[in-house]
Amino acid sequence: MLDLRIGPPGGPGLQVHAEAPAGGPEPQAAAPGPDLGAPAAPPETVLRGGLLIGMLERLAVVTAILASEPVAIAYVVAIKGLGRYAELKETPAAAERFIIGTLTSMLWAVGVAVAVRIFVLDPIT
Repeated sequence: MLDLRIGPPGGPGLQVHAEAPAGGPEPQAAAPGPDLGAPAAPPETVLRGGLLIGMLERLAVVTAILASEPVAIAYVVAIKGLGRYAELKETPAAAERFIIGTLTSMLWAVGVAVAVRIFVLDPIT
């Protein structure tokens, strides 16, 4: 069982209490509250417009596959990469998320296109 509390009764800050099931490992001690005197971590860089770009990217890839135009997929990836090049060059963590997101998006689009082709365009009779 996990018990999460923010603030008093045990004192200021976040407190996490875990109880192990019978016969399991011992529960962890409560986590100390945040150190308010410590400097805050720099905010993580977020690439703007990612949701809209991702949806348009998936739509373009699905359309390219259904139209049997694989070259269009290369155009989509090239345009997306060139559009984000300056931002990605400055932030390695954002570049890694960009690559993972692009590959995940491509796999999703391929799966949808294959499903549409099998079940809608060429249904099994």
